[in-house]
Amino acid sequence: MHIYFLGIGGAGIGPLAQIAYQAGYQVSGSDQQNSSYIDYLKKQGIVDIEVSSFSDIVKNVHQKKPIDWVVYSSAVSMSKLGRSQIDVANSLGIKCSKRDQFISQFLIDKNLQMIAVAGTHGKTTTTAMIVWLFKSLNKPVSYLIPAKVSFGEMGSYSQDSKYFVYEADEFDHNFLSFNPTLSVISGVSWDHHEIYPTREAYIDAFNQFISKSQSTVIWASDAKYLNAVGNLQVQEENNEKLSDLTLKGLYNRRDGWLALASVSHLLNIPIQALTTHINNFPGLSRRMEEIYPDLFSDYAHTPEKIIGAMSVATEIAKARAKPLIVIYEPLTNRRQIYIKNEYKNCFNGATHVYWLPSYLAREDPKDEIIKPAELINKLSDPSIAEPAERNDQLVNIIHDHLNQGYMVVAMAGGGGNSLDDWLREKFKTNPEF
Repeated sequence: MHIYFLGIGGAGIGPLAQIAYQAGYQVSGSDQQNSSYIDYLKKQGIVDIEVSSFSDIVKNVHQKKPIDWVVYSSAVSMSKLGRSQIDVANSLGIKCSKRDQFISQFLIDKNLQMIAVAGTHGKTTTTAMIVWLFKSLNKPVSYLIPAKVSFGEMGSYSQDSKYFVYEADEFDHNFLSFNPTLSVISGVSWDHHEIYPTREAYIDAFNQFISKSQSTVIWASDAKYLNAVGNLQVQEENNEKLSDLTLKGLYNRRDGWLALASVSHLLNIPIQALTTHINNFPGLSRRMEEIYPDLFSDYAHTPEKIIGAMSVATEIAKARAKPLIVIYEPLTNRRQIYIKNEYKNCFNGATHVYWLPSYLAREDPKDEIIKPAELINKLSDPSIAEPAERNDQLVNIIHDHLNQGYMVVAMAGGGGNSLDDWLREKFKTNPEF
């Protein structure tokens, strides 16, 4: 079967293409822009990849090598070019679907059970931790992690595996496509407001997800917030065994505990026997990743994610006896409309915050762009922050802080050409995983 992946350079689609290739499918694809990840996929054997912004790219490939299935992400389908490419594929009678339908069929074809990790925050880290535990125990596992890790590929298929570990994103209701053997909910707070216009709609989606799962590992506070029912394995936040985890940051330890509880349940191994393994978790890209001495990059972009990132950052800064500086690039203007009043004390522990303009993506043209100064004024103490721009002046500011013995953490959730990309270009010493 020939599978064609639109947006193959993306963090969700690229690893899925890699999994399909490893599983024996014929794989090709395209993306609007080239990237190091596309180069990587080619080196792994997926050589039929084109960088193109033409609507007829699928037609041209189909004429040379008939395509059985076009697979794409929600982000691709919401773009003008992606929509036109899908329309062309449909006109040719090619089966087209979002990645979720393909994954569901893949699970059936390969007789795999899904471990689905969902949540507003912490799901990528928790997904990676579960995979790490399987690998540490030398248990075969298939998985997709939408971030680079040092202990394996982003996407991997093992024919000997029983389970497929997957980050089940709630965006565009994607996670409702599955019937997981085990679901893991890492934390819930209203997000993706353009998809879920009310908090109640967001809560309802998570409850639907739980109802489709055979069993669910969830924190007590989230179970209460959702008023959840079902086969719940409720974890108490005040569990004294959490103190056995030595990972930096309270929220990392909580993610680690969910991973422990999940693997313990699936493999019938006592949590105590797994604790050493989770304490050795090496981390993942863009989750408090040190990209230059004392300069870190993190994916935080909502108040809850920022609080979680700060819990890690302040512990690292304390251990290094360094004051903490934060550079923050909000993700999308549309999200700021909903969360601007929730920033308040998010950056507690930071000596100073440099606040950049929002990274824009899938914006409503009717919305006025909210400037950094307006968002800073929503902090309980606006004096700790100031507006900034990505320019040479900011590069000099970062160097000055580093030279003066500060620790600097950049928080940004954007994709290509985000603050993360910019910093890696300006501070080239520590390559990505």
